[in-house]
Amino acid sequence: MHPAVARLIEIVPPGGPRRTRDWNAVEQTLGTPLPEDYKELIEVYGGGVFDETVWLFDPECPDEDYNLVAQSVEREKVLARLWQTEPKPAELDRPGTRVLPWAYIEDSGAMLYWLAGPGQSPDEWTVLFNEGRGPEWEHHSTRCASFLLAVLTGESQSSYFPDLPADSHQFDSNDEILGEED
Repeated sequence: MHPAVARLIEIVPPGGPRRTRDWNAVEQTLGTPLPEDYKELIEVYGGGVFDETVWLFDPECPDEDYNLVAQSVEREKVLARLWQTEPKPAELDRPGTRVLPWAYIEDSGAMLYWLAGPGQSPDEWTVLFNEGRGPEWEHHSTRCASFLLAVLTGESQSSYFPDLPADSHQFDSNDEILGEED
C-alpha cells in the first residue's frame, strides 16, 4: 500500500468496507491507466469528501458531479473553452501533456488534476491545482494521495486550503451523502 494511503487510514478511518472497482473498464473508458495510489484511495474509501473540503471523484459514483469519468469528459470540454481566452499553465507547454481531474474542492469551483506527461507512468503523475474561479494554477510535485495527506495535515505549501488542517478529520462517503449503495 502507498505510504500516504496507509497514513490517511490512520488519521481518517474509512467508514465502510473496501470497495472493488472494475479498473480495467474504467481505464479503458478513460483511455489511460490510473495511478495506483488513487486506486487504493477509492478501494479503501470510495468516493466522498474529506474534512468537508476535498471531494474524491469515484468512477462508479451515480452522480456525474462526483464521477471520475463524467468529470474527465466535462473538464476536457471546459478547459478547451477556457484556453481559447486564457493561457494554459506553463506545465502544459510540452506537447502531449494533459490534465485529468481527480478531486473537487467544496464551495470553491477549484479542481485537483493529475498532470500527465507523455511517456510518463501514471504513478509519476503530479498534482496541478486550479482555483476554478480565476486563472491561477498551482503545481505540486507529489502524487495525489501524498498531496491529500499534506492538505489534511497542514503540511501542504498551498494557500488554497485556509480551513485545513481541521482539529479532527472525517470522511463522508458518497453512499452517506447521496443515499446510494454500492
